[in-house]
Amino acid sequence: MPSNQPAAGHLAVQPQYLSSQPSPVAKKSEPNRNRNYDPTKIHITDQPMTKANWYRHINWLNVFLIVGIPIYGCVQAIWTPLYWQTAVWAVLYYFATGLGITAGYHRLWAHTSYSATVPLRIFLAAVGGGAVEGSVRWWARDHRAHHRYTDTEKDPYSVRKGLLYSHFGWMVMKQNPKRIGRTDISDLNEDPVVVWQHRHYLKVVLFMGLVFPMLVSGLGWGDWAGGIIYAGILRIFFVQQATFCVNSLAHWLGDQPFDDRNSPRDHVITALVTLGEGYHNFHHEFPSDYRNAIEWHQYDPTKWSIWMWKQMGLAYDLKQFRHNEIEKGRVQQQQKKLDQKRSQLDWGVPLDSLPVMEWDDYVDQAKNGRGLVAIAGVVHDISQFIKDHPGGKAMISSGIGKDATAMFNGGVYMHSNAAHNLLSTMRVGVVRGGCEVEIWKRAQRENKDIQYIKDDQGQKIIRAGNQPTKISEPIATAGAA
Repeated sequence: MPSNQPAAGHLAVQPQYLSSQPSPVAKKSEPNRNRNYDPTKIHITDQPMTKANWYRHINWLNVFLIVGIPIYGCVQAIWTPLYWQTAVWAVLYYFATGLGITAGYHRLWAHTSYSATVPLRIFLAAVGGGAVEGSVRWWARDHRAHHRYTDTEKDPYSVRKGLLYSHFGWMVMKQNPKRIGRTDISDLNEDPVVVWQHRHYLKVVLFMGLVFPMLVSGLGWGDWAGGIIYAGILRIFFVQQATFCVNSLAHWLGDQPFDDRNSPRDHVITALVTLGEGYHNFHHEFPSDYRNAIEWHQYDPTKWSIWMWKQMGLAYDLKQFRHNEIEKGRVQQQQKKLDQKRSQLDWGVPLDSLPVMEWDDYVDQAKNGRGLVAIAGVVHDISQFIKDHPGGKAMISSGIGKDATAMFNGGVYMHSNAAHNLLSTMRVGVVRGGCEVEIWKRAQRENKDIQYIKDDQGQKIIRAGNQPTKISEPIATAGAA
């Protein structure tokens, strides 16, 4: 490989972010950087929590937004009647603000899985702000760090720190910016919609989160109080909790059909409460795919919305991983699970670990009362099985001390694959020159390339019908017996 080419494992990361030098996001000239942040000052998270400083460890703004306001809304709902018009509006606005996060913050800006026109970007930034989960820039930066450093200390909401922490604890407790993994957000800093929303985030939250839903209810059917309580506060609470489930439940509950090295999982229940984001194992394997669900029956309204926007001319360049690559990942994981299950089963002593026996020695041991049979050059001790043989003691005993290959492979009875597998657990040796073990050993001495399919533990994989005692063609007679 030429020296100027990156290693294959690094092709997914731009070279400038592989060096030990600070990335562009560390520059003080970065747009929207918090002017009060001083990287040289000791952060509160570097100090142990005590009775004297516990309150400094808490992010009080987030506590007010995601805990305080919902509690106030729940209390006010006791005295505020719920009209059907307000209920319908709250549900519709719930889906709109939820899509602002899933289709906007997540799939459009964090992963650039599709492109959107300016009107659609403005809409998604506005309704996403109405979900009250941070600005696009802040949200996408942390989410990219989450993907790059999944389940590590640099993961902003690692489930390894606890289910509750990954759900919303990471938001109510202060985090040290120096501990969060670095990510490139230069594309977000160049997006005027993202920059404007970040600079005016609190105004966007106040209007889209509370004022706008109240105006629709108030001007529409005169329910001002219900608009702010149900379509505003309680709707915010439910859409926040649904989105937080992607960080918690989607890393804790479900299956891992594509990879199990990290925590992301697929589960239909999580998908139902997260507008399709619950197929998280697929998403972490193929993050640039605009879909989270790839089967027709899987629930992913975010994918359907993006596809609909494409038909309307509002979205374009929808990215999909090739079906071939997706299926390769699925098959690899299936094989890995099969190998793990296979390693827990008794397949007998490996052929190349068995002692080599002379034919005369084999015959002598059988004559001296040891229940040995030789099949395809492999010697088996069937002493404990004779009484359990479904074909009777006489039939199986007739092969002791002989070459029972023909008898076992159709001369008397064509034994099943299960019989061959059971026989493999009784191996005690191989007859010199009588089976593939000798061929393998000779090839090794001659440095020939003899390859066996092996599992993750290095054991030879024996698939159905591949036991060395099983002869593919039936033997015509039982003369050898």
